[in-house]
Amino acid sequence: MPSPPTSSPAPDASLRDWVAPPRPARCVLSGQYCRLEPADPARHAAPLFTALAQDVSGEVWTYLPYGPFASADAYAQWLQSVCGGDDPLFFAIVDAATDRAVGLASYLRITPQAGSVEIGHLLFSPQLQRHTAATEALYLLMRQAFALGYRRLEWKCDTRNLASRRAAARLGFRFEGVFRQAAVVKGRNRDTAWFSVIDGEWPALDAAFRTWLAAENFDAAGRQRQRLSELTAALATGKAV
Repeated sequence: MPSPPTSSPAPDASLRDWVAPPRPARCVLSGQYCRLEPADPARHAAPLFTALAQDVSGEVWTYLPYGPFASADAYAQWLQSVCGGDDPLFFAIVDAATDRAVGLASYLRITPQAGSVEIGHLLFSPQLQRHTAATEALYLLMRQAFALGYRRLEWKCDTRNLASRRAAARLGFRFEGVFRQAAVVKGRNRDTAWFSVIDGEWPALDAAFRTWLAAENFDAAGRQRQRLSELTAALATGKAV
């Protein structure tokens, strides 16, 4: 009778020195191009609705389980209903140049005992899309999560949402797989693509973001000299930033 196959011992999975992180606080996260403020309907609902209304096709709402909203009052009521809790923890993305809210993002599925947290509920108006502030807003959330001591940062999206999948890869998230028939959203099936960044990957990824966001990476017209996707792809292939 043949002997069972042998394998090397599993690596030590002990986390003897690890301490569960605190929950993210309701605080302002500031950058060069934007700041993230805890969502406040009285301050943010009206400028957000105005900014989002510039997307006349309503495309920004396609993969979200809510919206679009027929009026500013309806949107303010919805924001009031969701922004008071701590999970999801919503932030308004405020353009530093105009001091107006132009997008929304959140932490969610916050699980300190596992050291896991997700970024989601992303709602970027046309004023924010494809602008440096959009990338910086996500960087601020990523940086804060790892600064607090989280081990795992997640990104999930509908598999049909190609823009979100491309964004995850550009930001350095690694694809983990697909949960088939994970949900029903607005009467449609949703297969969910999972991505993550873990704490051991963050120092190099943080350096890539700082390189990309540096003033010298942009010319006088604001055009990037080096793409963030090039920097994060280099990390994925094991090359230096």
